[in-house]
Amino acid sequence: MSEPALRFVEPGSAEYDGERRLRWRVLRQPLGRPPGSELFPFEGECLHLVAVDGQGEVVGCVMFHPEGEGAGRLLQMAVAPELQGTGMGRRLVRALEARLRELAVREVTLHARAHVCGFYERLGYEAFGEPYEEVGIPHRSMRRALGDRAD
Repeated sequence: MSEPALRFVEPGSAEYDGERRLRWRVLRQPLGRPPGSELFPFEGECLHLVAVDGQGEVVGCVMFHPEGEGAGRLLQMAVAPELQGTGMGRRLVRALEARLRELAVREVTLHARAHVCGFYERLGYEAFGEPYEEVGIPHRSMRRALGDRAD
């Protein structure tokens, strides 16, 4: 089996629709949220990176929303359950960071579910501020400064 291909997609494309389905299935359905709850009003302003398997299925995704000069927020990171723990999440984050460097983004923040903070820490993100609740579960704010080259 070959590695899923990573590519940036636009809202309205078939792969974007697959991204939304994956985000709902992995991030919202387990919380009892209905389809559509994964949608943000600023989707059109975001970078959307997806991993697509050999059958054309979206099996991983991450979004980035610009939030000021040289900064923005990573959000809606999701990997199909059968691929979690395989390095897919790492590939997605590192590929997104490479694109952000090209766009002169220097700081990335995110709202991490508490149980995945270790994943982001291994990628160089640091928690800041107090823990809080979002979508009914514990979260931490995290951030990472992007240098001129990948780590």
